[in-house]
Amino acid sequence: MTKASTHNYASLAPDLQISDWLNTPQPLTLASLRGKVVVLHAFQMLCPGCVQLGIPQVQRIYEEFDSKQIAVIGLHTVFEHHEVMGRDALEVFAYEYRLRFPIGIDKYEEGQRHSLPLTMRAYQMQGTPTLILIDKTGCVRLHKFGHVSDLTLGFSIGALLSEEIAGAAEISAVTQESAANAACDTDGCNV
Repeated sequence: MTKASTHNYASLAPDLQISDWLNTPQPLTLASLRGKVVVLHAFQMLCPGCVQLGIPQVQRIYEEFDSKQIAVIGLHTVFEHHEVMGRDALEVFAYEYRLRFPIGIDKYEEGQRHSLPLTMRAYQMQGTPTLILIDKTGCVRLHKFGHVSDLTLGFSIGALLSEEIAGAAEISAVTQESAANAACDTDGCNV
């Protein structure tokens, strides 16, 4: 079993690069979700850890937290078994598992369907499941490969919900400062 790894960032979250959406009438952007805590759950349909632990946990978050304060987004990011995990299969999977939260299908570079998807690369994900928490100002605050315990996740979400956010001008200054301070350390390189 692969050891789970955690990254704590305070940099602006990269844009989602999505080819299609399920469970939402219109595409979502992180910019449109500012002011909410975003729970981004990267998964694959054939990933046992995703199916057994990650997806049920994220579905509970979606059902139990106030959607005015928290946005839950599934990211179907396929890096193996491409032929059997297309949109049609994902629609059936979401229906059978009664997934209600929005699910974005991670985009590939043109003609590069068997490479890593673009959002997965932008976030430097190591695999699935990966859980990313984005604060109200749009900054990545938790980035974890592997399962996150309910206790740890609940505490982390609660802490982010309790943070006061500044006005729009101050948010812009914070995100610009975060981008200017992006650097590499022993945990990796921030975007």
